[in-house]
Amino acid sequence: MSLLGSLLVLFGAFFCYLGALGISRMPDVFTRIQAGTKAATLGAMCILLGVGLQRPEWLPKLLVIIFFIALTSPVGSSAIARAAKVIGLEPWRAAEDRKDPEGEA
Repeated sequence: MSLLGSLLVLFGAFFCYLGALGISRMPDVFTRIQAGTKAATLGAMCILLGVGLQRPEWLPKLLVIIFFIALTSPVGSSAIARAAKVIGLEPWRAAEDRKDPEGEA
């Protein structure tokens, strides 16, 4: 169990790193939300589950925390995306997508 717990913590840390990298590399708020939410949620869940496997007496509390992360993370990212849309931010589009149908930029 300790080896599996350590692997889950390492896997979770890797996904948290990917989430942070995605937040810094993505072009707009909408893609940053997705990169941060998906990767960081999976990373946090894996870290907590790994710690729970290493410390079985903490597992029930950690499962409750995982449940609340799974419940609140999508709600928070939806609220951020909605606020960004309300204030008028537009999603990023590639240069090819920005051209008019007649070919004028």
